[in-house]
Amino acid sequence: MNPRAEASRTVSPSEISPAEMIGEHAAILRDRLQAISSGLFPPSATKTLRRFGSAEVARMVGVTASRIQQLAVEGLGPPPQISANGRRSYSLADVHELRACLEANTRTSRRYLPRRVQGEHIQIIAVANFKGGSGKTTTSAHAAQGLVLKGYRVLALDLDPQASLSALLGIQPELEVGENQTLYGAIRYDAPCPLSAIIRPTYFTGLDLVPANLELMEFEHETPRALSQRRLGDPLFFDRVLQAIETVADRYDVIVIDCPPQLGYLTLSALCAATALLITVHPQMLDIASMSQFLAMTEDLLSVVSDHGGKLQYDWLRYLVTRYEPQDGPQTRIVGMLRTLFEDAVLTAPMLKSSAISDAGLSKQTLYEIGRESVTRATYDRALESLEAVNTEVETLIRTAWGRL
Repeated sequence: MNPRAEASRTVSPSEISPAEMIGEHAAILRDRLQAISSGLFPPSATKTLRRFGSAEVARMVGVTASRIQQLAVEGLGPPPQISANGRRSYSLADVHELRACLEANTRTSRRYLPRRVQGEHIQIIAVANFKGGSGKTTTSAHAAQGLVLKGYRVLALDLDPQASLSALLGIQPELEVGENQTLYGAIRYDAPCPLSAIIRPTYFTGLDLVPANLELMEFEHETPRALSQRRLGDPLFFDRVLQAIETVADRYDVIVIDCPPQLGYLTLSALCAATALLITVHPQMLDIASMSQFLAMTEDLLSVVSDHGGKLQYDWLRYLVTRYEPQDGPQTRIVGMLRTLFEDAVLTAPMLKSSAISDAGLSKQTLYEIGRESVTRATYDRALESLEAVNTEVETLIRTAWGRL
């Protein structure tokens, strides 16, 4: 027998249909992923966040380490946990409490709680790209967590049926997300439920999550039928995400939406709900060509939405260069081209490609979670400096939209 035919029969016996074979492979892979996940996070366990040292807390809050220690001496704010070697540490909940304590006891106009006030509209940041692998989910997770560390109240909204953001934030979509427990439950055309009932707190205190799973695809399937049966006066599909968000807007300062890597009804709805758009760009020519198509299609579709009453007005639109390797000549030339073409629309700081972020992702963690002791310190510091520069630019754009700068 032909060896190739024999190998083919081993992989795909003639008595098994393609659908059955795909289903079998899906089950095998799902079982394997669940076994890996159970090894990292057993079913009885919940994901927890590390504690932060005094120096880290001082940097996050914007005071000196001695000021943090002084608060403890004066009995103000939460007491630190002191280890056997005398190291002081705080939980993230403690950090938020310290901010509130500093805010209440300051005699200056400085604000330690940067939350929005009356007259400042919620910032809804859609993180989007047409092509997978651009760092979209990693960017969404780090942006959401970075803003929480700065004192903002943040909701992460996972709109990607693949649910990578949910997994990164400690939720196993196949096991822990049931029917009507994704955004679909709040935007479905028949009997939607309140978004407030779907939102979950996370281990990252101050960051809430609307998780995702394959149920979100129902919105893509049902919308064409809903459009064909729409009666005069019924809200169009692109209003549904914003209407759901508005019911919980008073609880948050910023909402970060991780969009699907395709331009379907879910992505269009997110783009219509957003007050800001962050497009991730991997500086490779194939990715740039894909982004060109994404922008052209987005223009056409958003024009149609606008013609039908959709209100599109962004406070800001920026491109973020991701997975950037400065020593790579072709990448550097592409970044230069983007800055020439789009000028200030490209964030000044790129997100560097780093083994620290990759290593963290292997255990479903972010750079903020693993700490300096988990990888080479120089590698961690370099990655953190890049990440903080990106998040500082995003925060500046948010504050500018609120008229604070």
